[in-house]
Amino acid sequence: MQSITEIKSLRSQIKAWRQQGHSIAFVPTMGNLHQGHFSLVEKAKTLADKVVVSIFVNPMQFGKNEDLDSYPRTLVQDKQGLAELGTDIVFTPSVETIYPNGLATQSFVDVPGVSEGYCGGAREGHFRGVATVVTKLFNLVQPDFACFGEKDYQQLQVIKTMVHDLSMPIEIIGVPTQREVTGLAMSSRNGYLSEQEKDVAKVLYKVLSQTATALKSGERQFDSLESEAKSELAQAGLKPDYFSIAHRDTLKPAQQSDEAFVVLAAAFLGSVRLIDNIQVVN
Repeated sequence: MQSITEIKSLRSQIKAWRQQGHSIAFVPTMGNLHQGHFSLVEKAKTLADKVVVSIFVNPMQFGKNEDLDSYPRTLVQDKQGLAELGTDIVFTPSVETIYPNGLATQSFVDVPGVSEGYCGGAREGHFRGVATVVTKLFNLVQPDFACFGEKDYQQLQVIKTMVHDLSMPIEIIGVPTQREVTGLAMSSRNGYLSEQEKDVAKVLYKVLSQTATALKSGERQFDSLESEAKSELAQAGLKPDYFSIAHRDTLKPAQQSDEAFVVLAAAFLGSVRLIDNIQVVN
């Protein structure tokens, strides 16, 4: 596995691969890798001849009071795991490499509509930061395929919309959420939770599953389902940020005529913000 930090070296290797006729799959990450990330790499390996993984904690997608400085960084372990999977390149640029002129004067990418509400409403500027850094990384890696986890469902839809709207020749692949035995979605932020808190956190998936079951059975009182879910989360000790039933593709509030839904949820457990979702197709 090659470990590359500079843009020039990355572009040189990408160019060589292209001249050799190789296809490329890409997995952008912020590091602190777990089985959820590794499942993306495993999927990428089935799609293309070469796999590139980036590790970059992107300051543009963090808000003023979010955990940028304390975000866990485990580069040595991350590289070891990626090497064991047969990753071809791990790209680990510095902030100065990605944003040489600083954030204040950096050009940015906005994806209207699908970026609004949910995590976009709770985290001002978050998806602008995500869309901007992913666009830059796409320009550097020039992949044929890019893999993203379905746990960050709104992010996945933002990237799909951006790639479509900007006519990028990249196929975006959503990879199913990896879960703990309890159902808790794997996340880098789970490392902030005690074992007792993890036992509480599993309720999020339980309530999502209950709501999905109700939708599959034909229940369409969306407001009532959302209200009941928030109440159950609160009773378990979670502080709901949002719990919403939406159209699976547009993320607009669900309508009676819809046949494909996504149930989206975010909740705080102490200072840790957990997100999860379930897709429902009738």
